Amino acid sequence: MTDPLATDPLATEARRLRVEEQLSVAEIRARLGIGRDRVYTLLRGVPPPERTRRPRARDGDRAEAVRLRAAGRSVNQIAEQLGVAKSTAYQWVRHLPLDPDDAAAERRHAHSKAMTDARWRAYRESRDAAQAAEHARAAGAVGDLGERDLLLLGAAIYWCEGSKSKPWRPQDRLEFVNSDPGLLGLFLAFLANCGIDRDAPSYRLLIHESADVEAVERWWAERLGLPRERFGRATLKRHNPTTVRRNGGAGYRGCLVITVPRSREIYWRVEGVMAGIGQAVERAGDG
Repeated sequence: MTDPLATDPLATEARRLRVEEQLSVAEIRARLGIGRDRVYTLLRGVPPPERTRRPRARDGDRAEAVRLRAAGRSVNQIAEQLGVAKSTAYQWVRHLPLDPDDAAAERRHAHSKAMTDARWRAYRESRDAAQAAEHARAAGAVGDLGERDLLLLGAAIYWCEGSKSKPWRPQDRLEFVNSDPGLLGLFLAFLANCGIDRDAPSYRLLIHESADVEAVERWWAERLGLPRERFGRATLKRHNPTTVRRNGGAGYRGCLVITVPRSREIYWRVEGVMAGIGQAVERAGDG
C-alpha cells in the first residue's frame, strides 16, 4: 500500500524543512501555519535534528554518582550529596559494587548496625520493662490452683493438644503431645488431680534423628520428675537436607508423648468438662 504522505505536498515540504533546514517542530509550525499534531503526523518516521535534542538534565549527576560510587560512597551518601532520591541514586549505581573489600564492607555493616541499635535502645528497654511488669502482674494474679482449676485447665489443654475420639476411631485413652515443659507439667498435674501418678503413663519422644535421644530423655525425666523405665522407644524424624531447621542446637528436645493406659473414663470426663465450658460460654453470651 502506498504511503499517503508520500504524495502529500505539505508532508514533502515539512520533511524537507526538517531534514535540509534542520528546523524544530515549532519552527515548522510557524513556517507552514499548521498545528503541532499535524506536524508530528507529517514528520512520522523522520528523526529530529541533533540541534533540537535537549541534553538530559541528569546526565552530569549520573556520571558524578558513578564516580562517587567508585570512591566507596554508599547510596544514601550519593543521594544526599547530589540532592536526589535514594531510589534514583540506586538506579544510577546499582550495577556497581560498593567495595570489593569484604573487610571494609563488614566494618560498614557493623557500624550501621551499631547506629541502628543505638537509635532503638531506649525503645527496647522501655518495651522490655513494660513486658516484665505485665508478666509479674499477670503471674501474681494466678495464685494457687485448686482441684476445679486443674480440672478446667487440664481438660482445655488436652482438647487443644491431645488425641481425640473420632466416629471412625473411638478414643479409649488419653494421649498428650507437646514440646513445652510448662504445659506438660500442667497436664501431669491434671492427671494427678484425677488420681493418676507419674508412674502410670508411658512416655515417648518425637524427635529428629540427629538429636542425642538418651540425653534428651534424661533431660525430660529430670525436668518433669518422670521414671526413666517408663520411656518407650523414641519416634525419629528422618533428616531432610533441603529443609532449613531452626529448632536445633542444645535447646532442641523434640516433643514428649504422654500416653495414659486405661483412661477411658478420664477421657469422658474431659469431654464432659468441655461440653460444660461451651454451655457456660453460651449462657454468658445470652446474658
